[in-house]
Amino acid sequence: MSSPRTAPAPRTARAVARVELTRAILDSARDQLGHVGPAQLSVRAVARDLGMASSAVYRYFPSRDELLTALLEQAYNELGAVAEEADAAIEDRTDLLLRWLTLGRSVRGWAVAHPHDYALLFGSPVPGYHAPQSTIQPATRVTGVLAALLRDIHAAGNAAPAQPPLPPQVQRSITVLHEFVGLEVDSHLVLAGLSAWSGLVGAISLELFGHLVNAVADHDPYFEQLLLLLRPAPAQLAVR
Repeated sequence: MSSPRTAPAPRTARAVARVELTRAILDSARDQLGHVGPAQLSVRAVARDLGMASSAVYRYFPSRDELLTALLEQAYNELGAVAEEADAAIEDRTDLLLRWLTLGRSVRGWAVAHPHDYALLFGSPVPGYHAPQSTIQPATRVTGVLAALLRDIHAAGNAAPAQPPLPPQVQRSITVLHEFVGLEVDSHLVLAGLSAWSGLVGAISLELFGHLVNAVADHDPYFEQLLLLLRPAPAQLAVR
């Protein structure tokens, strides 16, 4: 007979207020991104927006960099959750092409809905800011979906022609990435996955930052065709 579960202790009013105020600070800072960009993000401006003394906001986020870090972690987690949920909804896990298309569509969909958050993640680095280690795990959630796809592509069999080993200097340069994806995965496929991800982020950036004006009239069909061209293993991800 299992013992009854102990109900969690109720949160104090102070704890609830802290959560709500933290959310309000992040919402205000996120809104600032759309007006002044991350480089001009200001804790004092957030305080003015919320009608608070800046010293009160500094108790939650002692510096602009800590506020930026919180925004980065929030955005990475949101993007990662969108990609993970979209991938998990695919019942046929052997439909590798659909999984790649779904990943690309989910990332672009989030980016179009949240362009300023996307710019924070994939735009120009903020001068003087260095992201701490705490951002790594959130940042790898979306690429973790791609890594899982690459592992399943590898497990599905080598339908691609045999290729010579990568040059040693190239192999060394992607060692960390190879370990993240899985050492059992062929290094050519790891490199193809990185190329596909680079193309995906590049295509979204060109669209959102206005570099395809007068070049692409309808982004939806263009992006769908581009995803087919970018798929990391054309032989294994053949169109059905």
